[in-house]
Amino acid sequence: MDLRQMEVVVAVAEEGGFTAAAQRLHVVQSAVSSTVRALERELGTPLFDRTTHRVSLTPAGEAFVPAARATLRAAEQARSAVDAARGQLRGRVTVGTMQGVWADLHRPLAALRAEHPGVVVRLRQGAVTDIRQALREGTVDLAVVALDRQQQRGLVTRLLAREEMVLVSAPGRVLGGAGAGAGAGAGAGGRVTLAEAARLPLVDFTPGWAIRLAVDRAFRAAAVERESTFEVNDIVAASELVRADLGVCVMPISIADRFPDLDKHRFDRHAPSWKVMVVQPRGEAPPAVAALLRHMA
Repeated sequence: MDLRQMEVVVAVAEEGGFTAAAQRLHVVQSAVSSTVRALERELGTPLFDRTTHRVSLTPAGEAFVPAARATLRAAEQARSAVDAARGQLRGRVTVGTMQGVWADLHRPLAALRAEHPGVVVRLRQGAVTDIRQALREGTVDLAVVALDRQQQRGLVTRLLAREEMVLVSAPGRVLGGAGAGAGAGAGAGGRVTLAEAARLPLVDFTPGWAIRLAVDRAFRAAAVERESTFEVNDIVAASELVRADLGVCVMPISIADRFPDLDKHRFDRHAPSWKVMVVQPRGEAPPAVAALLRHMA
């Protein structure tokens, strides 16, 4: 058994198939299949159940993959330690992030690139729940995400920013026109209540998104019920729906500022908010990961 075999098996497990794994590893599919078969013969048991439409791990595969990931990480750390001793830091850092915050990473990434050009950084974007699981599985080295207190358990966190969220609307929309009892309404820059927002067609992000979790929590705290008119998993798509005046959307101020043509309205109370933090598993960080962490203020 060698490291390459482990890398291939992990790639098949993470990509969900042999073709996708081959693309990730930049080899032909037959090479991936033959490597897996050779390892299965050596172990005396199949690692994958293969059907026409899907590939899934067997119980033996479920046991093998986490151990293989740990071995690959240890090998990477050993290589990094030797490189560091030679004054040449190399290696790979996989950073998990969610839509809306990754652009703020450009400064530490630029600093890392200037200091250690041999370090390769992979960005993995996803829902906060998926990133948290990836941190625990070791497929992500660190993450820049918004987690609540319960989600932080077992992880090392450091606060980067805390900000309130605002209601974003099409230019000139009068929010008080949503229905009876909505009041006089709020113009651009005016304040709005969660109850007024709930009377409007709402553009929500999909469940599992950190923004959605914060918005749900705020509406519950204010005892206000709401229904989503649209659900999207992309910030640009949300802004386009708002720009077309098909709905309003709650989002962090830093994200709303990226769409200066849209009106922003602050909440008078119970404003949703989130805390953006850098998160990593417990234990000593590999040299390349530690180098990136030093540049995250």
